[in-house]
Amino acid sequence: MAKKQEAEKELAAKNAELQGADTKVVKDTEKIESEADSNLIDEIKSNTWSTPEGDFDWDLDEKAFGNYSEAERAKLEEQYAGTFNQINQGEIIEGIVVSINNKDVVLNIGFKSDGLVALSEFRDLPDLKVGDTVDVFVESQEDANGQLVLSRKRAKTQKSWEEINAALENDAIIDGFVKSRTKGGLIVDIKGVEAFLPGSQIDIKPIRDYDVYVGKTMEFKVVKINHEFKNVVVSHKVLIEDDLENQKSEIVAKLEKGQVLEGTVKNITDFGVFIDLGGVDGLLHITDISWGRIEHPKEVLSLDQTINVVVLDFDDEKKRIALGLKQLSEHPWESLDKGLEIGSKVKGKIVTVADYGAFLEIIPGVEGLIHVSEMSWSQNLRSPQEFLKVGDEIEAVILTLDRDDRKMSLGIKQLTPDPWQNITERYPVGSKQSAVVKNMTNFGVFVELEDGIDGLIHISDLSWSKKVNHPNEFTKVGERLDVVVLELDEENRKLSLGHKQLEENPWDTFETIFTEGSVHEGTVIKVGDKGDIVALQYGVEGFCPNKHSVKEDGSALKVDEVAEFKIIEFNKENKRLVISHSRIWEDQKAEARIEEFNARKKEAKAASSAVRKVKDNVEKSTLGDLDVLAQLKEQMEDDEKKSK
Repeated sequence: MAKKQEAEKELAAKNAELQGADTKVVKDTEKIESEADSNLIDEIKSNTWSTPEGDFDWDLDEKAFGNYSEAERAKLEEQYAGTFNQINQGEIIEGIVVSINNKDVVLNIGFKSDGLVALSEFRDLPDLKVGDTVDVFVESQEDANGQLVLSRKRAKTQKSWEEINAALENDAIIDGFVKSRTKGGLIVDIKGVEAFLPGSQIDIKPIRDYDVYVGKTMEFKVVKINHEFKNVVVSHKVLIEDDLENQKSEIVAKLEKGQVLEGTVKNITDFGVFIDLGGVDGLLHITDISWGRIEHPKEVLSLDQTINVVVLDFDDEKKRIALGLKQLSEHPWESLDKGLEIGSKVKGKIVTVADYGAFLEIIPGVEGLIHVSEMSWSQNLRSPQEFLKVGDEIEAVILTLDRDDRKMSLGIKQLTPDPWQNITERYPVGSKQSAVVKNMTNFGVFVELEDGIDGLIHISDLSWSKKVNHPNEFTKVGERLDVVVLELDEENRKLSLGHKQLEENPWDTFETIFTEGSVHEGTVIKVGDKGDIVALQYGVEGFCPNKHSVKEDGSALKVDEVAEFKIIEFNKENKRLVISHSRIWEDQKAEARIEEFNARKKEAKAASSAVRKVKDNVEKSTLGDLDVLAQLKEQMEDDEKKSK
């Protein structure tokens, strides 16, 4: 917009200048005409005129020239008109430089008048001279002052647009001048038209400094034109890619496995390095950079570094090339000490720690695996991170060595004596020991007697009296427990331990206390779906089924409620005690009914004895007495039936 305003101001100044020149020409012309008229009058006054004879032919001049017929005049006018070019507004035509001054260039385009063009529009032609031919744009055949208006700038712009459009349609290459840097790219002047060159389209490799391209003339391809906003986008990268594609085909066609090439480090990633082989890229994977283990390629290589690489593999169709750097040097296993064998001790540095073990680097490129099972004599496997970390310098023992397959396994527990030697002497069956809880599972507790000696306490061997659902109800990790050695399997390195065996089996005593039918006081400690768990005396727990936990009023027992319970089942082998609260009040009611029945039976028996006694004592009876006796007999029989 600023350039357009500047051009308009410049055009206005030129028009004003032309108007001033026209005014001066008019004044000079009037002065000349005035002087000519004065001279003509003086000449008339001084000369003596003679009256011609006959009619005067006004078409003749002093020399009787110009006496043309109508046909001749028309022919001459046609010839004269043919000397002018037919021009149209908005047309681009050629003009010849007639003169050049400090501000303008006068051009003859074969029209009835010459045109003026500002000298500033010819800055790209420093050697311009009279007689040169240039293209100009006809802005107007005649302005307000009757002046022909021409523009070389617009002619250049329009021709440039035509060439740019043709370049896009024909996929042609076009030259441009990089004027300046802008946000995200560069501004390119293509024959007067400004185009945008994005930073990503400058080169195939990332550009860190755009300023190095400013002031250069380069070749481009037009990739996009927005005719509405007059925007042009160009690319230099596509030209490089086209050249590289051709070079790739030639390079890949000549590739051979094992071929050594020189390349430049183009890009570095976490997984490897891309190497520019002079038109085609190859991948140098991180595992093929060094025989030794590295965490990132930056540890060995840097950008723009020139190195020699060997071709490991390539794909003709996809043009993928796998490269190697370490293959150019001898494998470190070849230089490994020939005297090393199984059982030898080696020193090195831990380079990697994984879930299954750690890798010890003996010399760069030669590593051995220390499996987690070879880190400690303990059978309870732990994480390798508890023993080692990256960077540790340690000593290890060679367990296996395969020079052909270049594999080695190491161990560090072998540096200490095997704690399972003479285990039966130190931990005989039945001996009491002290251990530390290391881990817990659903079926038991793993404890450590000493470093490398682990044992298992089964959940059933934790308590005689308490039912343990999970070991965490009984103990916790890090706690010390006293144990008894129950079983010892030296061959399989297994140790079975018990905790409850520290005490005598109380169920032998419980058998005499909790006899079936005996009543004991207990506290409900847990209410379940099938029944309640009740704490009895001596730390014994009993199970009260739901149908036996109903109180006399019909309600159920609640947690922490104290009540009396009757033993209805005692199982010594399974350590099971079944109790009932309902049985107590049910038995009491049954006993009351029995006592009532016995009392009535006793009364009926007494009445029957009295009747028999009366019968024996009365030998004779009157009719009235017999009636009384009959009524008494019936009453006694009724009482006996009721008692039954």
